Amino acid sequence: MLKSVIPEGYQSKLSLYETQHAIGMIHTLFSEKLSNNLNLKRVSAPLFVDPATGLNDNLNGVERPVSFDIPAVGLDAEVVHSLAKWKRMALHLCDFYAGKGLYTNMNAIRRDEELDNLHSIYVDQWDWEKVISEETRTIAELKSTVQGIVDAFCDTLDAIKVKYPMIQTDMSREITFVTTQELEDKYPTLTAKERENTFVKEHRTVFLMEIGDVMKSGERHDGRAPDYDDWKMNGDLLFYNDVLDCAFEVSSMGIRVDAKSLDEQLTKANCDDRRELPFHKMLLANELPLTMGGGIGQSRTCMLILGKAHIGEVQASLWDKDTIEVCKEAGVILL
Repeated sequence: MLKSVIPEGYQSKLSLYETQHAIGMIHTLFSEKLSNNLNLKRVSAPLFVDPATGLNDNLNGVERPVSFDIPAVGLDAEVVHSLAKWKRMALHLCDFYAGKGLYTNMNAIRRDEELDNLHSIYVDQWDWEKVISEETRTIAELKSTVQGIVDAFCDTLDAIKVKYPMIQTDMSREITFVTTQELEDKYPTLTAKERENTFVKEHRTVFLMEIGDVMKSGERHDGRAPDYDDWKMNGDLLFYNDVLDCAFEVSSMGIRVDAKSLDEQLTKANCDDRRELPFHKMLLANELPLTMGGGIGQSRTCMLILGKAHIGEVQASLWDKDTIEVCKEAGVILL
């Protein structure tokens, strides 16, 4: 079944050359604004990890990591899904203090991703993580950080529009915060995705909170690994995408699990076997700093700001024949 659909009458506002230049501008501008707003320092990060460490992100728990053997080391390695756990360990090893954090350019392969306008098997993110204190491990701190990220998006968009005034993307700095349970209560007959689309279309910029746990209906709004975000203190940042006429997720983030929430969530998710992994042992023993963090899609950001209809217009990946054909017929150039 074809997943990629190009809106009727869609035309890119930028030429291929202009697109490549604008992508470079966005990467430079957004990185600077994000690091300034959140007090982050850029660091280098791994492309692959030893699975025995427990540092790879399990995402929804069903995605298969890409693995390969390294004869010279005598180990099998896994390409990272994200750096959610690695970043927290890095903050511990580098002795970052409360209020200071790191960010890195993360590249990953998600082999089981369904391909459509927004998804490819190649993932590129600004992955960030910040040390917090017991006193700042609060919803108020989470909301303040979300505002700093939204401001980075809007400031970057403003600068891009100065260079390319033909860009028509509009973003609101005003954020509406809502929980998954509040959405279910408001739209009980809609699916999770339909709830997002309906609500975000009205409010434009939304932070959808409390993702991962079971709601009153017995359903989960969406899956979340039990060992990085605290399901009561996390969320997705969503903008409304006028080109695709849908809610558009640019970031998954949250305050990370402490020993108590990790203990509870491992049991809820039937993942008690992870308690014996080195990372999880340290967390349960309160040997790692309290942190908050997330990932911000680089290609997603470029796609949204530049008003692109398909993520393949701003990143190089592999696509099925049907996607290639539908994009070709619509005059959409896949990088």
